[in-house]
Amino acid sequence: MNGSEVLDDLLHAIPTLHDRHAPGSHLYRVLKATARREVEPLFAEGCDGPVAFGPFGELTLPYHRMGAIDSLNLFDLDELILFSFYWTNRKRYKRVLDIGANLGLHSILLHKCGYTVTSYEPDPVHFEILKRNLDLNGADHVEAVNMAVAGRAGSMEFVRVVGNTTSSHLAGAKTNPYGDLDRFPVTVTAFTDIVADVDLVKMDVEGQEKDILLTTSRAEWEIMDGFVEIENHDNALAVYDHLSALGVNMFSQKRDWDRVQSIEDMPVG
Repeated sequence: MNGSEVLDDLLHAIPTLHDRHAPGSHLYRVLKATARREVEPLFAEGCDGPVAFGPFGELTLPYHRMGAIDSLNLFDLDELILFSFYWTNRKRYKRVLDIGANLGLHSILLHKCGYTVTSYEPDPVHFEILKRNLDLNGADHVEAVNMAVAGRAGSMEFVRVVGNTTSSHLAGAKTNPYGDLDRFPVTVTAFTDIVADVDLVKMDVEGQEKDILLTTSRAEWEIMDGFVEIENHDNALAVYDHLSALGVNMFSQKRDWDRVQSIEDMPVG
C-alpha cells in the first residue's frame, strides 16, 4: 500500500500552523506546492488505491476528471486544512452534514473520524461516483442523499457547468455562468429541515450559502459549528450582517482563523 511520509507529516503539522493558513503567504504557497507534489503519485490516473493517508488509514479515491480540473484538486491545501481539523476534533463532534459532497472525499474522511455523516449532492453524475467511493472505503454508515440544499424545500433548476463540474450550482446562485451548461430540475431540501441535532456542517454550495444561512437562527448556532465557502462579496456582506445580528462568532482563514471583526475580514471565493 503506497503512502507519503511527507503528506502524513503535513496532515499532522497543519493544526500547529493554524496562524499561518492565510492564502497568499510564502509558507502557504510552499505547503500548497508540497501537498500537490505528494498527492499526485498517490491519486493520479491509474492509481486506484488503497493509499495510506495519514491518521485516516487506508483511502481509495479513483481518479476522476471534472472538466478543466480533476480529483487531485480535492486534495489542495485548503482541503487538507479541513481534513486535519476533522481528525483533531474527532472527539468534539458527533453528527455532521456534508452539503455539496461532490465525489464524497470529505464524507469518507469524516466517517473515518467516527462521525455520523449525512451527505447531500444534487448532481446525479457526481452522486453515483460518491456512492461508489463510499462503497470502496467501507463507509456504509454515511447516509448519501441525491438532493440540493437551499433556504426552502421544493424543486429548482440545477446548472451543470460542463467545463468545471465543481462549479455547478442551483440556478440564480451565480451570475453569468460560463461555457457549456446542462440544465435540469433537482429536488431541494430546506437547511432548517435537516439541521436538528447536527453539531458540524461543511458547506460548499457554490453561491447558495446566502440563501441557506439567512434562514438560520441563533439557537442553531449555539450547538453547531460550520465551515462555509463564500462565493462573492454580496454573499459575504449578507452573511456577515445576518450572523453579526445574531451574535454568532465568525472566524476566517483569510485572517489565519482570527475572529471576523468587519466585512473586510470575510473570505470571498
